[in-house]
Amino acid sequence: MVPLWLDVLDDTIRACAAHSRADLVQQLQHKRAQLLDPKLRVLVVGEAGQGKSQLINALLNAPVCAVGDDFTTSVPSVIQHADAPCAALVTGPTTVPDRDVAATERVPVPIEQLASGVTGAGRFHRAEIGIPRELLTAGLVLIDTPGLDAGWATGGLDAAWVGHTDAVLLVSDANRLLSNVELAFLGYAVRTCPQVIVALSKIDIATQWRRVAEQNRDRLAGAGIPATVIPVSATLRLLAAKANDRRLNAESGFPDLVGRLQHDLLTKPESLAPHTARTITGTVVEQLCLPLRARRFALDGALVSGAASQLNEAQRRLDELRRLSSRWQNSLADEISDLSADIEHDLRDRTRRILRRVDEVFDDADPGAVWEAFAPWLEENLLEAAEANFGWLVERSHWIAEKIAAGFPGYRTAVLPESAFDLGHEPFDTVAELEQPNIGRFTFTQKVYTGLRGSYGGLVMFGLVTSLAGMPLFNAVSVGAGALFGGKSLRDEGDSRLQRRQSLAKAAVQRHVEDFFISFSKDCKDVIRQVQRRLRDHFAGMAEDLQASILESARTAKQAADRDLAERDRHDRELQRELEDLRRLHDRANALALPATITRAVAA
Repeated sequence: MVPLWLDVLDDTIRACAAHSRADLVQQLQHKRAQLLDPKLRVLVVGEAGQGKSQLINALLNAPVCAVGDDFTTSVPSVIQHADAPCAALVTGPTTVPDRDVAATERVPVPIEQLASGVTGAGRFHRAEIGIPRELLTAGLVLIDTPGLDAGWATGGLDAAWVGHTDAVLLVSDANRLLSNVELAFLGYAVRTCPQVIVALSKIDIATQWRRVAEQNRDRLAGAGIPATVIPVSATLRLLAAKANDRRLNAESGFPDLVGRLQHDLLTKPESLAPHTARTITGTVVEQLCLPLRARRFALDGALVSGAASQLNEAQRRLDELRRLSSRWQNSLADEISDLSADIEHDLRDRTRRILRRVDEVFDDADPGAVWEAFAPWLEENLLEAAEANFGWLVERSHWIAEKIAAGFPGYRTAVLPESAFDLGHEPFDTVAELEQPNIGRFTFTQKVYTGLRGSYGGLVMFGLVTSLAGMPLFNAVSVGAGALFGGKSLRDEGDSRLQRRQSLAKAAVQRHVEDFFISFSKDCKDVIRQVQRRLRDHFAGMAEDLQASILESARTAKQAADRDLAERDRHDRELQRELEDLRRLHDRANALALPATITRAVAA
């Protein structure tokens, strides 16, 4: 019958393969083979000077590891049972056991040479030591490592070996509390190797080791590290072995350490293996879930931000278009109103200047004498005024169109409505003919009559005066006076008739110019209204086209968002299914029974 933990571990390996995590597959497969192996591999770690190598020597009662201030372990040493003492240095591309390849080479060396100090012989990556010891006979394997330092997490050998062992034995001096480096390493180790033992060494010279041990247990519990703390003394152990003193051996604390190691070895299939599988499965499932959750979050964020930004942009453009429509309509109405008033004022000013010039002409000239030359002059000036006024109208209309078009998005010359100014013809191509007023002529008969009438009064008046002097009524004085009075009457009548002719001519010209102003002003207003309608229709059409384009882009964005949402839902269901499978796998791992040894360690 396949153990439950093995079934969970195999499903975890398949899950890693399904998620393309070849690194985790390789790691778990190695862990699976390791848990099925009856051997118990114990990784012995510790900072320099903590008594790690001495503890191994005391545990085996054999000087297999170099100790002393002049020696330091620079390569790991794998110590296991052998019928006769032997040793070898291993070289090759690997640094951990059970990963041997064809390039691996074992160089046998005398065991005394290793015992005198494995100090990093260049190309060698580990040492293998075999000794005949009862403790090792059942399958216990001890791995001595170089001193633990702050760089263990960045390529240190201790971190590389953790995943290839069944238990971790950390050696720490009982004279002090666990350092931050030690706590960090234990926190890393329990994620793949939950069987952790902390051996407080040198209790024979540490007077406060009990207080330190209790404080270390509190620190481990606070950090969530289920480690068993066992105070030991390698010195007392070696002395007890030499003197065969059971009491001294008990005081050394090593019976508890040996008992713990033997218990872990014997209960590995039913206790240690399930707990290790439970822990490593939980760690691996967390690694598999993290990218899935990140993908779900990124998927939701990309959809929300993408669809929302497109729809928000469409709404912003619609709001801007509404404000634009209100602005250009108000601007068009205001500009057309100003244009109509300005054109009328300009035409009135031009016609008034013409009338002032007409007054100056007819104040001096006789209309009857200059009329034939005056009429073409007046027509030419009125045409010039009309052309200038109408040209200004067209120019202002173009300016208004450019001003309104500039407010539209993507303004360019092509948006100007040239057809709005295609009027077909200019109003008032010709001016109505000026009708000459009936100013009359001062005929010869009228002149004779006027002269006789004026001379008669002078003749009679002076004749009566000279008759008092005895002269006849008709004499030289009265006849001369009559001639003078007749000439004056003739001149006065001529001046009066000239003034009447000038007044009639001015009045006729004024009526003609007024008729021209009314007619041309009406034509200009019609043109202005025509321009206004064409500009209004043109820009209204542009606004409708823009609105249709914005609505179409919004519909396209909405359709794309719906498609993205459907695709996102499909991906989300797949991710959710994968997460659910991993959750069930995690629950199955958590359901593995917690071994009694670990339960006691946590309680301790």
